[in-house]
Amino acid sequence: MQISKDTAVEFHYTLSEAGEQIESSKDGEPLSYIHGTEGMLPGLEKALEGKSAGDSFSVTLEPSESYGERVDDLIQRIPLKHLQGNTKVWKPGMTAIVHSNQGRHQVTIVKVGRFNADCDLNHPFAGKTLTFDVEVLNVREATREELAHGHVHGEGGCGHSH
Repeated sequence: MQISKDTAVEFHYTLSEAGEQIESSKDGEPLSYIHGTEGMLPGLEKALEGKSAGDSFSVTLEPSESYGERVDDLIQRIPLKHLQGNTKVWKPGMTAIVHSNQGRHQVTIVKVGRFNADCDLNHPFAGKTLTFDVEVLNVREATREELAHGHVHGEGGCGHSH
């Protein structure tokens, strides 16, 4: 089956910039998404279109096709209690997850105070030309429930109630 609108896709990727590996899913769980529902970077989704399980390919994306250009002075003060991550102590340079009305965002901590942190709201990969090495593992029709929820469900369902 080929990747097309409303297919559930599972793939491994290795992400690099200028030949330097930044991150990889190979040591953990593969990434999964529903094709055509804006749940994936536009340039990567375009490259995945028409591929099948077992296909491997490489694609290089300009910032406009991935995380956008950096915006200078995109700093916001955020209460420490709203920062999520694997740490109790925040330090400049660390990344954290923040949930807002617009969804989940990855931010970089610039300065930490007693109750708040000044955070750079640019995605850490903004302004970078990125290369994705992709290995497609699985392609199938998304279920009605997955389409309604907008994401792929694991074997035990999706784990959240609606």
